[in-house]
Amino acid sequence: MNAWDQRYDNDAFYYGTAPNDFLREHVGDLPPGGRVLCLAEGEGRNAVFLAKQGVAVTAVDQSRVGLAKLQRLAEQEGVHVATVVADLAQFPIAPQSWDAIVAIWCHLPQPLRAVVHAACVRGLMPGGVFLLEAYTPRQLEFGTGGPPVVELLMTGDALRQELAGLNPQILAETERAVHEGHGHRGPSAVVQALARKA
Repeated sequence: MNAWDQRYDNDAFYYGTAPNDFLREHVGDLPPGGRVLCLAEGEGRNAVFLAKQGVAVTAVDQSRVGLAKLQRLAEQEGVHVATVVADLAQFPIAPQSWDAIVAIWCHLPQPLRAVVHAACVRGLMPGGVFLLEAYTPRQLEFGTGGPPVVELLMTGDALRQELAGLNPQILAETERAVHEGHGHRGPSAVVQALARKA
């Protein structure tokens, strides 16, 4: 059982069951009725929210326990979400396959992150949208969630390079209060991105 399986191996939802604020605010910017890929989706709150909007969602995570909880949540909410247990280092993102790709708190080592983000750019259909929220290095000062390792945190400048090929509509570092279950609680330093493929 990996560390994420251990974290999710109880009845409570570690990050709650409500969707991420940034995703909820900008769900209307995603192509309606399309195919959406959710990366590092954990227990499924964002995927289930998206499925309730009428899109076809595939959620990927390395935690089998988390994705099992996703399926229970989806059943409770009366929606379907396809799930794939996979490490993102091995998960293939086929070119021009997705109308939207969502990465909420998907913190990867920088070399792998660059590879995954490049694959996301290729994986979007024309007009497709990439939506991300992640913690920045300043989050280490807050300690209210996210990995306590600077190498796993992101900056707007790094994302601008990694998402080359997309047109950023939002790409900004900001501070906001994040309240998501027990995992994210309080003032936070984040980067938010919403970028579209021409």
